[in-house]
Amino acid sequence: MNQKTIVINLTRFGDLLQTQPVFTALKARGRETALVCLENFASAAKLMRDVDAVFALPGAALLSQLDDDWRRGLGTFCDWAGNDLASFGADQVVNLTSTLPGRLLARYLAPCEVVGYALDEFGFADNTSPWAAFLVASSRNRGCSPFNLVDLFHHVAGYGQEPGAQSDGPAHPVYRLREPDTAATAAVRGVLTAEGPADAPGYIAIQLGASADFRRWPVAHFARLAELVHERTGLCPVLLGSGDEAPLAERFRAACRVPSASLVGRTSLVELAAALGLVRMLVTNDTGTMHLAAGLGVPVCAVFLATAQPWDTGPYSSDALCIEPDMPCHPCGFGKTCPTGFSCRHAVQPEAVAAFVHARLDRGRWELESGASRPEGIRVWEMRPGADGFMGLVSRSGHEDADRTVWVRQQRHFYCRFLDGEPISEAGAPRFAGDSSVAETVRAELEQAERLFHLLGEQAVALSKVPLPPLKKRFMASFERLTGLLCESRYLSVLGDMWREQAHGLGDDFSRMPALAERYQRLCGQWCRHLAPLGMQLETD
Repeated sequence: MNQKTIVINLTRFGDLLQTQPVFTALKARGRETALVCLENFASAAKLMRDVDAVFALPGAALLSQLDDDWRRGLGTFCDWAGNDLASFGADQVVNLTSTLPGRLLARYLAPCEVVGYALDEFGFADNTSPWAAFLVASSRNRGCSPFNLVDLFHHVAGYGQEPGAQSDGPAHPVYRLREPDTAATAAVRGVLTAEGPADAPGYIAIQLGASADFRRWPVAHFARLAELVHERTGLCPVLLGSGDEAPLAERFRAACRVPSASLVGRTSLVELAAALGLVRMLVTNDTGTMHLAAGLGVPVCAVFLATAQPWDTGPYSSDALCIEPDMPCHPCGFGKTCPTGFSCRHAVQPEAVAAFVHARLDRGRWELESGASRPEGIRVWEMRPGADGFMGLVSRSGHEDADRTVWVRQQRHFYCRFLDGEPISEAGAPRFAGDSSVAETVRAELEQAERLFHLLGEQAVALSKVPLPPLKKRFMASFERLTGLLCESRYLSVLGDMWREQAHGLGDDFSRMPALAERYQRLCGQWCRHLAPLGMQLETD
């Protein structure tokens, strides 16, 4: 029997690495694997385990040819997909790319079984699981992303439970990349030896760049951090990054008063992995290099600014620390204009970061010494696998009981059961403090949504029996009112996006709408009752 799976991931370097556990899970089930990725990231596959074949999509060439003559572009694609890709002989496609190109490619490979993001026979988006719909919705709503992307990819691919999980409890995805190449390691060691100080007891890596300047910690802060670490440990800072980040490296070396070495623009991805294997720690922004270090088991200290937050894009490692500004607006939404000029970039001070870096280097733990004062103006999180099978965060700055922390953890609790199709239960869900304004706001919105879902379900039953225009008009008015309530909510927009997408997927088939509405109604009802003040809960019981 054919046991071959093609995994489609047409995303960036870091996201590509975070699919590693999917390949590991496929291999554990005895399947041969292939990766479809963009041509400019194909070399990243050399860093991954359990990938038997790589098919690099020539995206740039296709776009150029389509602009020149669409027939040439179509011919190039057909040669690539019809010959190279088809020769693999897959019986399954796991598509982790929700955009139209990924869905079209998955559809092109039919009649393979498609898991994840597909297209139906009419060309409409078709997500094969609620987890797939959730990943799309949560990626658009920064404050409502409670699951790490590695966990989400794992669930979208259908591997929420690993073999043996039934007896041993929930198992976590295995995020372990390939060990660095021996020859590349020797070459990088030679460069560091020649460029760094001869008496350096070791190295600490620094990634200055980020995907956008507003997500980048200031170069001066990195320089000051390097000085503090060198003064205490003697470690030599090693700069990492692409050639585009050379100006940042020049600014760092001009500002930093201790010896350093720069590999910026001088390494392939394989050599970058080798460099990480030679350092004691990586200090970085939210970058692909961060995910590479996590997969290699290198300690990571990462700063998350602007739209970046550790709950969903933090390094999937139990030896990582994430630091973000403690500001009401953080994380900000995509495409929003910042009224403070991205003041969050200066909220995280190098002295505070240095305290945690020293703790890990000195004692092997991210915790500050007993009696040390807590840092102000920042939230500090240690990555920690949770008992629920998902990567979690533990506060090292006294934010365990903060409203935002409780809210994120409540989402994890209720959404996990909802997306897995399990009975919705509030047992074990965290609670807000009694005077929480967040709890009251969310409770009121959930209470209203529960009533509207009930009404919508009843209207759908009537429409399925007697599809009269006046009934449909009332149904659509209720649908728009409900969808608007959720999508415009600061806290429930993910739920609104999921509901809208799943409801639209039913088309005019009102016979299936009551069951969907009832499922959402139960979620809202249980969640609402969990948020009610204790006295009100007792009265309800």
